[in-house]
Amino acid sequence: MAHRNFNIMAFPAGSRCNLDCDYCYYSNESALYPDRDDYMMSEKVLEEYIKQYVEALSGPGINFGWQGGEPMLRGLDFFRRAFALQDKYVPAEWELQNSFQTNGTLLNGEWAHFLAEHEVLVGISIDGPSEIHNTYRTNREHKPSFAGVRAGLEFLQEYEVDYNILCVVHEANADYPQKVYDFFRNLGAEFVQFIPLVETDDQGQLTERSVKPEKFGRFMIEIFNQWLLNKDIGDVFVRTIEQCMAAWSGYQPGICVMQKTCGQAAVLEFNGDLYCCDHFVYPEYKLGNIMQDSIDQLMAQDKMEKFGQDKLNLLNEDCRECEYSFTCHGGCPKNRSGYLHDLPGDRYKNYLCAGYYRFFDYIDPFMKEAEKRIKKRQHPRLIQKKLRKIYDKIWSDVGRNDPCPCGSGKKYKKCCL
Repeated sequence: MAHRNFNIMAFPAGSRCNLDCDYCYYSNESALYPDRDDYMMSEKVLEEYIKQYVEALSGPGINFGWQGGEPMLRGLDFFRRAFALQDKYVPAEWELQNSFQTNGTLLNGEWAHFLAEHEVLVGISIDGPSEIHNTYRTNREHKPSFAGVRAGLEFLQEYEVDYNILCVVHEANADYPQKVYDFFRNLGAEFVQFIPLVETDDQGQLTERSVKPEKFGRFMIEIFNQWLLNKDIGDVFVRTIEQCMAAWSGYQPGICVMQKTCGQAAVLEFNGDLYCCDHFVYPEYKLGNIMQDSIDQLMAQDKMEKFGQDKLNLLNEDCRECEYSFTCHGGCPKNRSGYLHDLPGDRYKNYLCAGYYRFFDYIDPFMKEAEKRIKKRQHPRLIQKKLRKIYDKIWSDVGRNDPCPCGSGKKYKKCCL
């Protein structure tokens, strides 16, 4: 048996969720199982999953990711059983990590105590302050969800549970990067990730909620500026910025959307079906079922190998020649024209390409300076000072009628001023 390293994200409650977010890409996955009205993972599938996952990996660590839908709908007793099975099958010398992605509204003291006891890393979905968050994230009665999310986050903070913020960037918050960043900073968040929304309707047309490429680029530039101006280097970790630092320093980014190939992050449905990726839960990307074949066998299929290599092989020619391809690699395939959707733009080119390029081009001098300082193992505060000098040089002498340094092509007075 060939042991490898990959990640599997499990959906113990399938696509079931207590919220009804407008942009949820997973809410229609139940159509794959029209004969089922119960999307709860059985303990039989659970044990087989944990046992096989451990057997398939080479160690010395393993991460169990739980997502949905809303994974907490499966109940606390299910996860007590899951963690007991992990103790049974995971070698004692391995590093064991569990992570949840949740909307936070079901969190209470009992849940928070359990998560803290088992050192679970919790990703909590918040799109900004209430007036922004509630635009697209509502409950089943179409009522605002922010208060419930905020209350859940307070339980995590009270019980000192490690958490990070996942913020979807869309039409409702793309114009307010400083407001969003300040909000998360005031929450006390130390880890934040921004996920751009690119979605199509039933006719294959981009929805109005989707973030425009130029807006996404400017949003990320302002996030970077706020991270720098607030002296947050070493204190607040913005995932995209951290991954860019890795790329500019010659390392492989740790997140799949910025890696050269895919195929190392599969998804396990409630019934044991294994898919190539959570954005590709479609019949053509189904690898099989772990109750019939082992995870090791399923992950070793030519189908999975092809899926992973297609990210590299189905790459637009402009992307291949781009000076920033080393950090982007064409981005997530789901956002490429002609991959899953007929998005605007050249075939196999990322719809958000212009926004990413604008962001990468802006941070390039900062990243080059940071690379030099990181290699010298300098303290974050010293790196902060060096990067601030670059910022001041870029922005301090800009005239009202000069081109805006953010790269928009507009005059400064019509843009960032």
